[in-house]
Amino acid sequence: MDFKSVNPANGELMTAVAAFTAGELESALQQAAQAAPYWREQAVEERCRLMRQAAKVLRARAEELARMMTLEMGKPISEARAEIEKCALGCEYYAAAGPAFLADEEVGSDAGRSLVTYQPLGTVLAVMPWNFPFWQVFRFAAPALIAGNTGLLKHASNVPQCAQAVESVFVEAGFPAGVFRTLMIPSSQVEAVIQDPRVQAVTLTGSEPAGRQVAATAGAQIKKSLLELGGSDPFIVLEDADLDWTVAQALLSRFMNTGQSCIAAKRFIVVEAVAEAFIARFKVAVEALRSGDPLDDATQLGPMARFDLRDELHQQVVESLSQGAVAVTGCNHEGGSGAYYQASILDHVKAGVCAYSEELFGPVASIIRVADEDEALRVANDTDFGLGGSVWTQDTARGERIARQLQCGCAFVNGMVKSDPRLPFGGIKHSGYGRELSKQGIHEFVNAKTIWIR
Repeated sequence: MDFKSVNPANGELMTAVAAFTAGELESALQQAAQAAPYWREQAVEERCRLMRQAAKVLRARAEELARMMTLEMGKPISEARAEIEKCALGCEYYAAAGPAFLADEEVGSDAGRSLVTYQPLGTVLAVMPWNFPFWQVFRFAAPALIAGNTGLLKHASNVPQCAQAVESVFVEAGFPAGVFRTLMIPSSQVEAVIQDPRVQAVTLTGSEPAGRQVAATAGAQIKKSLLELGGSDPFIVLEDADLDWTVAQALLSRFMNTGQSCIAAKRFIVVEAVAEAFIARFKVAVEALRSGDPLDDATQLGPMARFDLRDELHQQVVESLSQGAVAVTGCNHEGGSGAYYQASILDHVKAGVCAYSEELFGPVASIIRVADEDEALRVANDTDFGLGGSVWTQDTARGERIARQLQCGCAFVNGMVKSDPRLPFGGIKHSGYGRELSKQGIHEFVNAKTIWIR
């Protein structure tokens, strides 16, 4: 089979990349396994030096990689450039912080000397999505490789050029052969790779069904797994919110990457006292978004990544409208040959409506009106997901109090939910388990070994 690279802006086939043969897959697995002992014995400073080189390669190739991303999955070019820079910053962050994160920790005990040392697990398989085709990979790879693991990437099938480009960055940076390999394999072969004794752990960012399958396979093999799955993040607007600032951030949080982000604001939970004012301003801002050619620097809203994803989103919108939601603006796909969907707002979303309980992975905002703060918190936590959430109020003490009660992995006050290499990132409930980034992220795929000396 081939992995087809289709431009979602016009539906044209750009290229097709052949899937690995059985022999090519075996060779890649063996390469990673053979590289693992050598790589783990390299000084952490050497691993960090190479990661800094990777950052330099990313910046040197930024325009090429950003354009590739835009053509392959539709991300507006300005956002694609920012994603490449974020990858470079992530590499530099771990190159700077890695030695301290991995340093032995002396612990007082009944021993003459006791300590905790952090050692790599071996080879880590990463099953990654298309929506941030470089950042998702580098936020796993930078800490995992600096910790001394080797990495295998099974990328989404619709971004084969990005998948190959990621490996080429590490090769160009001077990483030894086999330390990072991209596997051009279909999803049907992931189970067998997880089961392979040469693979010690797996990390997945993707859908809830995919997470269940990966977790079940890893669990059966008693292998470490990390899952970052979907989200239906609440965006709580209280009656004392600064509406100008809140609307500006709501626009960015919902429609960045054409709304295709796990941590995008999905459910706008607005206290009734300011609901009309918020919606009126939000509608003006949404309707002013410029949709068009994602290679145009002025474009703010590109196509969705695939036509089937656009069609699935529209079905969710149609179902929500039939269940009582009200269209404020948009709520239909655009004409033409691209996978475009209108920037949309659904109002009067309530329990029992599709948009209340399901994740809408695209440029559609759902407004849920509530009476007060208590109802806002109840609605915010009334979901199977628990990735991120935000609270908007001019009383920061009040905001922090509510943020502490949100059932999620990342809670923000007066700021949109985002990932930052300096802060741990991940979810609870059906949004997954484990943490990426920060010190917690580099410790996910190490053996925290106790050493006790009399």
